[in-house]
Amino acid sequence: MKKTILFVILQQYADWEAAYIASAINMLCQGQYDIKTVSLSKDFVQSIGGFKVLPDYDISSVPNDYEALILIGGMTWRNENSKQVKTLVNDCLQKQKILGGICDASAFLATTGALNNVNHTSNDLNDLKQWAGSIYTAENKYISKQAVRDKNIITANGTATMEFAKEILFALNIASEKSIIEWYNFHKLGVYTAAMPSM
Repeated sequence: MKKTILFVILQQYADWEAAYIASAINMLCQGQYDIKTVSLSKDFVQSIGGFKVLPDYDISSVPNDYEALILIGGMTWRNENSKQVKTLVNDCLQKQKILGGICDASAFLATTGALNNVNHTSNDLNDLKQWAGSIYTAENKYISKQAVRDKNIITANGTATMEFAKEILFALNIASEKSIIEWYNFHKLGVYTAAMPSM
């Protein structure tokens, strides 16, 4: 039985942030997970890079059983209609599933109260406090780091595409630590061993 991983993508989403995670999941554990996309409606969603995706689900049709909910960053998390995603976040927290948010999506998590009991990060603490207002009560748990994983919650700033992906892979426990580190090093550092021609 395949496990479902939900990616929340809004208009002008950061396509590269989703691509690394989804491809790593499919490469490291072939056939074990279904990657599904969720948006505010089932209409096409266009990424910052211009890719158009037809979401598998809208907010009201998300399946009850899933392994992780991953909020992908982008340019429209501060739009009023994005608040609809809070329902999914609350459901994920209640079910104690893996919850992730990167870039502005991590700051959005603060507006739902999801970060108040865990160590976390985002793009900027002052911006996060201003946007989330009184709902956010965990300034002392903010860590100035590219990516932070605490309990089932992973947050990252906008520079941390690879770090975010790595922490999600660890949280999902989809492969050995060695395999995940090798995947990370290859994509982050360009570590590649090729046969040298004989002299």
